[in-house]
Amino acid sequence: MLHGANFDKMLEVDPESCAQAFKGSSSVNHDPPMAEDKASTQGPGALAGLKVIDLTRVLGGPYCTMVLSDHGAEVIKLEPPQGDETREWGPPFDDAGDASYFIGINRNKKSVGLDLSKPAGREVLMRLLEEADVLVENFKPGTMEKWALGYEDVLSKRFARLIHCRVSGFGADGPLGGFPGYDAILQAMVGLMSINGTETSGPTRLGNPIVDLATGLFSAIAILMALHEREKSGKGQFCDMTLHDCGMALLHPHAANFFLNAKRPKATGNPHPNLAPYSKFQTRTCEIFVAAGNDPAFRKFCEFLDMPDMASDPRFANNSARLVHRDALTKKLNARFADEDGYELTRRMLAAGLPAGPVLNVDEAMAADHTEHRNMVTEIGAYRGLGTPIKLSRTPGGARSAPPRFNEHGEAVLCARGFSEAEVAALAREGVLVKKRRK
Repeated sequence: MLHGANFDKMLEVDPESCAQAFKGSSSVNHDPPMAEDKASTQGPGALAGLKVIDLTRVLGGPYCTMVLSDHGAEVIKLEPPQGDETREWGPPFDDAGDASYFIGINRNKKSVGLDLSKPAGREVLMRLLEEADVLVENFKPGTMEKWALGYEDVLSKRFARLIHCRVSGFGADGPLGGFPGYDAILQAMVGLMSINGTETSGPTRLGNPIVDLATGLFSAIAILMALHEREKSGKGQFCDMTLHDCGMALLHPHAANFFLNAKRPKATGNPHPNLAPYSKFQTRTCEIFVAAGNDPAFRKFCEFLDMPDMASDPRFANNSARLVHRDALTKKLNARFADEDGYELTRRMLAAGLPAGPVLNVDEAMAADHTEHRNMVTEIGAYRGLGTPIKLSRTPGGARSAPPRFNEHGEAVLCARGFSEAEVAALAREGVLVKKRRK
């Protein structure tokens, strides 16, 4: 939904600037920046002072803790002896051998290599939790309990204010409780694949790991809710976050449609199941996506395209009719757009208050002028990553430090939390503090 649009004002827009606004530079520079860093942080951040112990690997959990770290939380990432496995999920790799997958979701954190399979490693964890506000982990349910670190029996009693967030596939109980979960498997199991793709392609995995990412976001929300409630009660609590539940929560509007009409939702490809036109179209220069969210918007859309007869056509007079006659509407619009410059056309449509945009490739989106204006690409030395989408006026967040090398902060973290040099040295000798990743 486009807010604040003036549907009655048409703006004169230069075609070249229109295309540039979407396409940005025609070339993408992958070299490390030579100018000053473009980190977006100024000040300590809204979550300054929050201490987070991060026992997560792969994506959902690390994405959650990166959101918190972007806004000032101190995140201590305790990695197993082999390290977070996504350090090897490449190519591409950076000069130190870390994969882009790891780099993309672990900035602002401090890495400590710690072997929790050893009793001494678990004791280190307990000492770190003495000052912590939040513990986030994504072990298989039952693992923490096996190590005598379960929330109900141990952690809640020793650390009354601790918020313990567990990210798992299905939770600890129920018919699927304790089973492992991966993004694509959950996309399949909760119905997301069934509504993606087309009738001819069949169920199709979404191109990005949407369930993992959503679970990370929902987990961050859960933690912030628990922190807010702690201000009143003084007590921590357990956040039981699963890929299953978070994946199902993404089924709108398909679940809502099913609850009302009891019909199995089908994959519709690009078109929206409830709105028309709301789809992709081909122009002379690029594919575009246009959306008419209501009948007045459709009439304005037809007026803009100089197609007033289409608005009065009974087949297209209201959204319900347009859904029935979607194919005929699509044919008319494809013919109308065939000779247009899609970049220039969609920029003029936006200026007129009509939602539309070109279908950009990832490199084009990264190079777009508005991407730079919104600080959505951040740079620290050789590190380049996506900026934070959360824009706060007084306490902005974003990249503060590049993703850590394995155990980059091990000794410093332990010493800052009361471990003596002799204790740290002993932990290293015993293989509890892991200085180099074990292959």
